[in-house]
Amino acid sequence: MAPLPTLAVLAADLARGAITSRALVEACLAAIADPEGEGARAFLAVDAEGARAAADRIDGLRRAGEAVPPHAGIPLSIKDLFDVAGQVTRAGSIVLADRPPAAHDAPAVARLRTAGFIPIGRTNMTEFAFSGLGLNPHYGTPRNAWHRDEARIAGGSSSGAAISVAQGMAHAGLGTDTGGSCRIPAAFNRLAGFKPTAGRVPREGAVPLSVTLDSVGPIARSVACCAALDACLAGEAPGVPLDADLAALRLLVPTGFLVEDMEPAIAEGFSGALARLRDAGAAIVPAPLPMLDRIAAINAGGGFPAAEAYAWHRDLIESRAASYDPRVLMRICRGAEQSDHDIAALHAARAGLVREATAALAGFDAVLFPTVPIAPPRIADLADDAAYSRINLLVLRNSTAINMIDGCAISIPIGDPAGPPVGLTIAGAGHADRRVLDCAAAIEARLNVAA
Repeated sequence: MAPLPTLAVLAADLARGAITSRALVEACLAAIADPEGEGARAFLAVDAEGARAAADRIDGLRRAGEAVPPHAGIPLSIKDLFDVAGQVTRAGSIVLADRPPAAHDAPAVARLRTAGFIPIGRTNMTEFAFSGLGLNPHYGTPRNAWHRDEARIAGGSSSGAAISVAQGMAHAGLGTDTGGSCRIPAAFNRLAGFKPTAGRVPREGAVPLSVTLDSVGPIARSVACCAALDACLAGEAPGVPLDADLAALRLLVPTGFLVEDMEPAIAEGFSGALARLRDAGAAIVPAPLPMLDRIAAINAGGGFPAAEAYAWHRDLIESRAASYDPRVLMRICRGAEQSDHDIAALHAARAGLVREATAALAGFDAVLFPTVPIAPPRIADLADDAAYSRINLLVLRNSTAINMIDGCAISIPIGDPAGPPVGLTIAGAGHADRRVLDCAAAIEARLNVAA
């Protein structure tokens, strides 16, 4: 199967008339409707009529010689967490299914529309975004393309977003990331997923999980795709990441838990990537980040997600607890055990983490580690609650560290294309977004992982 096109390739093809927006939309709709595919589980709603109308309008403008944005006419998917005018925002739950349709687009969605992207549908997700695995008992769980016959997870919480991009149902996906929800499914589906610094993109119009940790970011097919989408979402001028000089880069590889408990294929992919970067002249510096060792203890009571989700859900739980996914409900209700003093202590502890991590990373261009230490598990292996909890914590472990230090990070695919999917995280401190993307572009080019 030929690699699916990047946004740059699609923009060039549209500009020279090699393809039309309507043709792109029809191809995505056909992929969603394919009974042999994952469309029925990846999407909770498809706006075929709206997408076709938008495509025809943009094609008409191009035929008339009107100036349109470079990405105008490219279909993308929207995680079910975001408001889209005229649509119901369910957040992957039946609890909110009877809400009225949204009156307005969320700012992130509005910015994508202004750039000419076409929302083609709403993607499935872990209920209320509260898991890194992507299971959804209400609407079904999208299956990974890797060993699809074994029904392996897509990763969460932005499960449908990743599947939509990986399997040609959309050319990018809008997601959120509170502890890895863009980067984990990107890693599990051989995609790029970017988590910006939390305040970089407006979060209004999205059902919150943790107002402290939530970020809005893209899932796409290359670093450049993510950079283009991030600039749009952040309200910045469009651009492409610079191809940084690898020989000039100092890259921190943390010792400790971020590189522990890796399955053999993950360890092999990670060590192989480091060797190739070292051969290209990059300085690979192993060093501890001891402040990260405090994260597990800080979050032992449920952390910000439990505390802040419970505050948002309290009234709904009183009236509709039976409608929640029991595993999600259990995690939310841990927030009821946290006092105001506990929450204040959380903020104080995190502030210390942010200060220490920012100082420790100041001498490096980026930090590198495996996005997830394991390959996508089978859905059947998560039937037992104890196994579910253990694997969920392991899948979230590495990516959560970046949210806790208020950093930014992108996951890119590495490793053997014939083997399990492996993700490499390139991360930095808060507000180093552009530098991280520049480093990631150079690393991607060296490792030959761009589509």
